[in-house]
Amino acid sequence: MNEFASEYGDYIIYVDESGDHSIASINPRYPLFVLSFSIIRKDLYAHSISPALRMLKFSVFGHDMVVFHEHEIRKKLGAFNTLGKSQREHLLESLSNLIAGADFTVVPIVIDKLALKRLGLDLHHVYHLAMRLGLERVYKFLCSKQQGNSKSHVIFEARGRIEDLALEVEFRRVCDCQNPLRKLLPFEIVLADKKTNSAGLQLADMIARPIGLSVLRPDQPNRAFDILREKIYQEEELFVYPIKAKGPEVVLEAQTPVG
Repeated sequence: MNEFASEYGDYIIYVDESGDHSIASINPRYPLFVLSFSIIRKDLYAHSISPALRMLKFSVFGHDMVVFHEHEIRKKLGAFNTLGKSQREHLLESLSNLIAGADFTVVPIVIDKLALKRLGLDLHHVYHLAMRLGLERVYKFLCSKQQGNSKSHVIFEARGRIEDLALEVEFRRVCDCQNPLRKLLPFEIVLADKKTNSAGLQLADMIARPIGLSVLRPDQPNRAFDILREKIYQEEELFVYPIKAKGPEVVLEAQTPVG
């Protein structure tokens, strides 16, 4: 790494979500909001993960302009509607193998919106709450890798001018000591459109929903989560707020969020 890049850390973080962050209207079939942070070493991302995803696109579509989106793959929308049975099976199996073989760490934050309302903790923006909880745990992970003093970029998918501006303001507030650790967090935010065809954002897009389903329906077979399980950062285990699951037990966390 050259002298001009020495301030930057060895990891990059990609963020994606599952579910909506509305408290006013909660879908009873999926009353969760999941924000997952995928932490990847830059060398592995550049030399292994990104090329593997690109080659999979070449294999299935003949070009790499298709953007992998979990919802579109699952619902057979857009480019994924044209795939025959064998092509689709090849895509799904290859994606599973790619994710299983990729070396990265996941910090998932699962917000139980019904529990928030039940406990009267619904006065906070759920997306921002999940981001704050996630950044705290990402920072702990980076410190464990001696990266706590290096600048790391956190990549979010752009969602619209107003929402993006609010997210950026809250992100900078959290990094400026307004977090449970009461520390300056060495993160920089990047907002990117999905159309940028970022391999990291597309990888992150595959992760949040299987985690949410593992909480919502723990007894249902979930191959995607089985693959992700060993990649979840175990410092705090799978974090569910305001309910934290520990094995068969469920413990209510009724404290009011900071901020």
